[in-house]
Amino acid sequence: MVKFSKELEAQLIPEWKDAFVNYWQLKKHVKKIKLSRKNRQPPPDLNHDFGRSIFDPIHFIALKLSTMLLSSNNNTEIIQVRCKSMEDGSDEEQVLYQTELIELFSEEDEVRVFFERLDEELNKVNQFYKTKESEILERGEILNKQLQILLDLKQILSDRRRKPNAGILARSWPSSPRNSDFSESPAELNDSSTEISQIDEVIAALEKNGVNFINSASSRAKTKKGKPKMAMRIDIPATTPTRTITAVTSMIWEDLVNNPKKEGPGNFINRKKIQCAEKMIRSAFVELYRGLGLLKTYSSLNMVAFRKILKKFDKVSNQQASASYLKAVKRSHFISSDKVVRLMDEVESIFTKHFANNDRKKAMKFLRPHQQKDSHMVTFFVGLFTGCFVSLFSVYIILAHLSGIFSPSTETAYMETVYPVFSVFALLSLHLFLYGCNLFMWKNTRINYNFIFEFAPSTVLKYRDVFLICTTFMTSVVGAMVIHLLLRAGGFSPTHVDTIPGILLLIFIAFLVCPFNIFYRPTRYCFLRIIRNIICSPLYKVLMVDFFMADQLTSQIPLLRHLESTACYFLAGNFKTHEYATCKNGKPYRQIAYVISFLPYYWRAMQCARRWFDEYDLDHLANMGKYVSAMVAAGARLTYATQCNHLWFSVVLVTSVVATVYQLYWDFVKDWGLLNPNSKNPWLRDDLILKNKSIYYLSIALNVVLRVAWIESIMRFRINPVQTHFLDFFLASLEVIRRGHWNFYRLENEHLNNVGKYRAVKTVPLPFRETDSDG
Repeated sequence: MVKFSKELEAQLIPEWKDAFVNYWQLKKHVKKIKLSRKNRQPPPDLNHDFGRSIFDPIHFIALKLSTMLLSSNNNTEIIQVRCKSMEDGSDEEQVLYQTELIELFSEEDEVRVFFERLDEELNKVNQFYKTKESEILERGEILNKQLQILLDLKQILSDRRRKPNAGILARSWPSSPRNSDFSESPAELNDSSTEISQIDEVIAALEKNGVNFINSASSRAKTKKGKPKMAMRIDIPATTPTRTITAVTSMIWEDLVNNPKKEGPGNFINRKKIQCAEKMIRSAFVELYRGLGLLKTYSSLNMVAFRKILKKFDKVSNQQASASYLKAVKRSHFISSDKVVRLMDEVESIFTKHFANNDRKKAMKFLRPHQQKDSHMVTFFVGLFTGCFVSLFSVYIILAHLSGIFSPSTETAYMETVYPVFSVFALLSLHLFLYGCNLFMWKNTRINYNFIFEFAPSTVLKYRDVFLICTTFMTSVVGAMVIHLLLRAGGFSPTHVDTIPGILLLIFIAFLVCPFNIFYRPTRYCFLRIIRNIICSPLYKVLMVDFFMADQLTSQIPLLRHLESTACYFLAGNFKTHEYATCKNGKPYRQIAYVISFLPYYWRAMQCARRWFDEYDLDHLANMGKYVSAMVAAGARLTYATQCNHLWFSVVLVTSVVATVYQLYWDFVKDWGLLNPNSKNPWLRDDLILKNKSIYYLSIALNVVLRVAWIESIMRFRINPVQTHFLDFFLASLEVIRRGHWNFYRLENEHLNNVGKYRAVKTVPLPFRETDSDG
């Protein structure tokens, strides 16, 4: 049977952990009562000359029965829980619970401390529940108003489609459209009096929700000099390139020209804009329902925790105090209030009616998505492919040694042409393996990575799935490497044999873009969507998963360089002529090398610029400076590789040191949240997920060592070409390992930020809001 403490640890909401009952601390107080009671018991009488008696069980049963009879006859309560109302500075009164001991306990001090701590926990839980409940109820009221506005607008649009002359909904440009695309309001209605009355009824209903329309009948009385005071605005976030370009051009037009665009007959509220607003409101209802479910779980888990700890107290103290205290717990707000349950039922009915066409089963797929269950088949195949990989890799090592392909005197072409392709697969597999290790550690340490990355719970990859992809990937790659060596040794034409790596690369690309629902299609398409957002990073809204993946790309520059040489080798037809020097010494190749080395840092810098544009946080500009300094250092090292002189050596040394110090500071202070001199954990941070502090100090030292691996590029060890390739691959692997190591602490810090703000539900922006047209 699983202990309740472990069950509570597994089921509690990670972001609200500090708001739950501190069950473990209360257990310590109960243990103190037990030890105190044990110390005060008289020592057993050891002067008897006989051992156990056959009458001992009868004596024990009689003692128990007498104790039960005495406790049943004594109906007086041994504790009394009082409620006190206190003003908290707002309109609502804060109810505090305080326990008084009516009967004296033999361990009175320990019992009093236990109930004081229990009262504190009850007050904490009750107050947190009331705060979150009021926030969610307020959010629910706002969503109802938003939904009503959406329904009324859809009615106006349907009337306009049926009767084109009924009127138009013209666009009203807001004063600051930085975060918005569209700002619409109904224009003047035409001559039909019946049509005017119908649409005015809808507009009047909207104005009851606090939204006034330009040129509506009721708003004309509130205008000043012919201009309306308020206008309805549809805030569609600039998440796509089209919306971003529209927002930027509108901002420039108003800031530079200081003359907002005039309303035109073509600026209408159309179906596409309404669909965007509907999607936003639907997502907001899903998050609202999720928040209600979390609050319901919070209430039930805390109730069970109070019941369990009071049961332990009764058992230790031989008193029946739990019944009196549980009555007070059940009367408290977090148990007695039914507002959350009623709002959940209301959200279910609203969502089923308006977003699922009255199909409850379809609505529940959105509101209660099913999580994937762990499959033993996945674990089996991970073990199977791991064994296959180890066996095939051993065969490859033997064949490579027998054929002498790594000998510089025999085979240079293999290292220059085929080996880069296999290095791409090896680095990618290593990154996948480390990501699987990250998922395993995040799961064990209760870091809510699904919420941070906004992954769908029904399709998210688990660490076993990542290990399966990784082992399958590497087994296929090593199998192709073995086949390649066997065919070379069998005397087949090198022209045909050397196409095997290229064919393998095409197969994996085909698997990545395969439209059929096989081999983790949602994950594959999510990956492609993230890559698209990174490439077009200034134009797409930057999410956590986007810049997290972009950071991974900055550690895979050697992989991108290998892809460049591979593409050149196969597209230029060099696999037929084996003139590998064409793709290594050509001027276009060297120029593209600069572009590829710059691109990951450029994408990441553009993401920082976009985040500054959206959030006005200067830290994003400082972060962009870090990537610009990395670009300068990478360019200097590439130039030094072709122009080896003292000037470029000095440039490389200065730029690399500046970039490394910049990166180390940002790693430790911003990304990991460490190096806080005032922390209770010296030079770390106050909250740590890992219990062993020495791990953090070792991680800091390891990150410093791996960050300065660039020193090898200026040391210029004089070794043969084969060893050079192996050294480059080793350094590239170290950078991937550093990134996998960095990932854990980066997400740990993000998770602790969410915990500090009790942020367990995503805040979805809403489309409709009021704006002051005059201001």
